[in-house]
Amino acid sequence: MKTRILCIAFFTCLLLFKQNSFADNYPKNAKIDALNYAFRIQLSDNTDEIICEATIDIRYLEAGVETLRLDLINASAALENKGMTVSKVVSSDKTLQYTHEDDELLITLPKPSTQNQRVKYTIYYSGIPASGLKIAENKYGDRTFFSDNWPNKGRNWLTTIDHPYDKAKCEFIVTAPAHYQVVSNGLKVEESDLPDGNRLTHWKQSVPIAPWLYVLGAARFAVQYVDRFDGKSIETWVYQQDRDAGFYDFAEPTKKVLEFYSDYIGPFSYEKLANIQSNSVSGGMEAASAILYSENSVMGDRNERWRNVVIHEIAHQWFGNAVTEYDWDDVWLSEGFATYFTLLFIEHEYGYDAFMKGLEASKKQVDAFYEKNPDYRIVHDNLQDMNKVTSSHTYQKGSWILHMLRGVVGTDNFWKGIQSYYQKYQNLNATTDDFRREMEEASGVDLKDFFEQWLYKPGALKYKGTWQYDKKKGEIKVTLDQVQTDGSFFKMPIEIAVYGQDKQILIKTLQVNEKSNVFTIPVDTEPDKVVLDPNSWVLMDADFTKKR
Repeated sequence: MKTRILCIAFFTCLLLFKQNSFADNYPKNAKIDALNYAFRIQLSDNTDEIICEATIDIRYLEAGVETLRLDLINASAALENKGMTVSKVVSSDKTLQYTHEDDELLITLPKPSTQNQRVKYTIYYSGIPASGLKIAENKYGDRTFFSDNWPNKGRNWLTTIDHPYDKAKCEFIVTAPAHYQVVSNGLKVEESDLPDGNRLTHWKQSVPIAPWLYVLGAARFAVQYVDRFDGKSIETWVYQQDRDAGFYDFAEPTKKVLEFYSDYIGPFSYEKLANIQSNSVSGGMEAASAILYSENSVMGDRNERWRNVVIHEIAHQWFGNAVTEYDWDDVWLSEGFATYFTLLFIEHEYGYDAFMKGLEASKKQVDAFYEKNPDYRIVHDNLQDMNKVTSSHTYQKGSWILHMLRGVVGTDNFWKGIQSYYQKYQNLNATTDDFRREMEEASGVDLKDFFEQWLYKPGALKYKGTWQYDKKKGEIKVTLDQVQTDGSFFKMPIEIAVYGQDKQILIKTLQVNEKSNVFTIPVDTEPDKVVLDPNSWVLMDADFTKKR
């Protein structure tokens, strides 16, 4: 996802407030619901200034609202005179009063709202984006325009409620010189060459999505309509110079990934799936229906690294895009899920060994991050600084938590819970508590302690233990101690495998609930060896040996 940790490093709802986690500091307004944004944008080769006309369809869920607050970065000297300047706000042919200060656009309503009232507002503004929309030459020296909205940079060029809690439909009606092709979310409903040498392109996204997922790309593209999935177009958009290599790279494994997630999770939400080469991200950016990849992703060799990024970004179409975290503090519901579901597709398509390779690589990143950040929580409250919204723990440890959850509830219950969670929150928002409730309902297991210790608290699990065979009693005595020194404590089921002399395997599940634990396991003969967690279900370090 995006220009952040996993993209290259990872091998590479209902609006419910959380009970056990933390609320990020965005000024949410539960009385206001944005339904649709229509952005009319003029792009030029003569200037980096963009001219915008944004029409926003708002529903007021309660009476008494007097001001509509939107995000939009002000033009300022601090940004070298970049940023946006608003010239007018209109509703029902009436010019409205507004203030645009401190990157907030506050529109004064002519009179307080009534419940369920719907109103459209058109905001006229212009400026040079300081961020969010990259206007620059690509690696071939061609001028291009590509969005880069993650996590909250869209407000540099789009006036929105710039937070994932308020999902809305969107339209991009873009006028640009006719040598550009324009791509965006959803379906293309118009492409017309204009008498003045410009081209108008209109894209419409008919499924609500979070603002960071809005996308715009304008470049000289080579475009391939690769295939169809469930009646929807699979497309490749690459620089014209990379036509052959790009068409080859992106032809696989997109359709197989779409099929797998649709079969195992639920239906794909969007009208198309386009893989797009761009210069605004260094890894991948999972914009709904129109995924951006680094311009260096096209190599013509279908290499494993970029193949896995493609899988990861498509996984986001389900988790992050269709089911979206309500708070930034719950971003693991996006990144941890996409990371683990990448591995699940890899297991399905390329085998168990490839899956285990991915888990092992993730554990190394978890361990390295923990050494430097021992107090880090997955569901966190550090979002005064949006640069810290994600970390390798959000990705890799989040992935491992899902893997451990699957081990705790069983694979069948895991998929049952995932499907129920997706069905309930598709195209809505969800919290970690929402996810926990669905998994508890599916499995019949109380998961409060599991979620609390792995998601809401920091720490790493470390075991030290021994096993000893007692011939007279016909049993194995197992001692197992939690020896982490960071103050954390875990209650975890863990498998133990007993290998007999005839090479048969006996697997028992031990419930390790204390700092020091002793178990006995009846056996018929002296074992050759005893192995802790033989199937790698637990994120831990263990020193487990035979007692002499």
